[in-house]
Amino acid sequence: MRDYLVFAMVMATLPYILKRPAAGVMAYVWLSLMNPHRLTYGFAYDFPFAALVAGTTLVSLMLSKQPKRFPLQSTTVVLMMFIFWITFTCFFALQPKLVWGEWNTVIKTMFMVLVSMAALNTERDARDFAWVIGLSLGFWGVKGGVFTLLSGGGDHVYGPPDSFIADNNDLALALLTVLPLLWGLHMQATRRWVRLAMLAVCILTVVSVVGSYSRGALLGGGVMLTMLWLKSRKKLTTGLIVLLLIPLVYTVMPDQWFARMSTIDSYNKDASALGRINAWHFAVSVATHHVLGGGFKVFSPEIFYLYAPNPLDFHVAHSIYFQALGEQGPVGLLLFLVLMWCTWRCGGRIIRYCKGRPELKWAGDLAAMAQVSVVGYAVGGAFLSLTYFDLYYYIIVLLVVLEKCVVKAGPSPYAAMAPRTYEAHEPHQAPAADAAPERRP
Repeated sequence: MRDYLVFAMVMATLPYILKRPAAGVMAYVWLSLMNPHRLTYGFAYDFPFAALVAGTTLVSLMLSKQPKRFPLQSTTVVLMMFIFWITFTCFFALQPKLVWGEWNTVIKTMFMVLVSMAALNTERDARDFAWVIGLSLGFWGVKGGVFTLLSGGGDHVYGPPDSFIADNNDLALALLTVLPLLWGLHMQATRRWVRLAMLAVCILTVVSVVGSYSRGALLGGGVMLTMLWLKSRKKLTTGLIVLLLIPLVYTVMPDQWFARMSTIDSYNKDASALGRINAWHFAVSVATHHVLGGGFKVFSPEIFYLYAPNPLDFHVAHSIYFQALGEQGPVGLLLFLVLMWCTWRCGGRIIRYCKGRPELKWAGDLAAMAQVSVVGYAVGGAFLSLTYFDLYYYIIVLLVVLEKCVVKAGPSPYAAMAPRTYEAHEPHQAPAADAAPERRP
């Protein structure tokens, strides 16, 4: 039954995609992040829904008469340089038989990221895109949070199988990254029941992150929640909710959870932590001997035996930074870091432009929450191998589209309808009744 339901839902979107390319972007992101087909057990499990939606979106984009503007700015330029570099390094990879399969997977994500930047052109597109990202992963936050509460935190929370977020640690990073966006959508909701529903989604997402038993998520979550409080307009409300989450965790989670979290301080005695450090040394060694890096899939037992300090203790990168360094070399890591910096600056430009413009407050709030999402990914990703995680690049798309639709497009057409506001220190002065008329030549 699930197979037919998912199949019918995807097929029903195709006519709308042909009329509006932005609808194709939304459908693709929904499939990419939520992975609804992984909830099935029959023919829909491996059906190429994403390829079907992507192909239909490209046809719609070519046939559509709607404006198609690809934004050229620092973030998009660096992103294209990064895409070129990860393609170029494939020709010199240490695992030539494995590299192109992984490149094919990554380049599909990057291609749809570029398509999304061109297809999304209106404020409505930006809002809808934010909701699709938030709710697609919010589903797994609610599911994992309910599971943790019902099980008393005794079992780990996992994501959909055969996906980017199948592992408990990867799911925790995804939920940690999307949580600020969910909070931003909660703040923007105008209906009371929607605000309450989104608040429940945020709380259950935090519970799901805790139930993942991910130590990296615990560290990243502390930094991210601090940034969320700093960026939030309602600091008192945000602070109270964050503080109330602490007794909730202590009430729900069992002793085994606290025992695992306590091993953060004794990393030098933990086999998993030592294995990660060994993998980080391996990445540095590969980049030292090969300035172009080892290419995709360089973290393998065969290459580990040649470059790792302990060749028998094989681990994957367990860090977005060391993964970029080992696979793409120093230049690839530099481009990855510059892209993150440009993304942060893009959000800053949007926030500055929207400041003092009530009609654009929604865009400023979304940009601020997207910045916090970048912080969550940057901190939590320091312990996970998700350099090419599609969620992070969709956050980049959101900021680029916000700047294209709000900043580059000029003031919103609704700005003229908004009543003029005056600063408190500026008295309201009406025009003088006897003012002399303008002299015309």
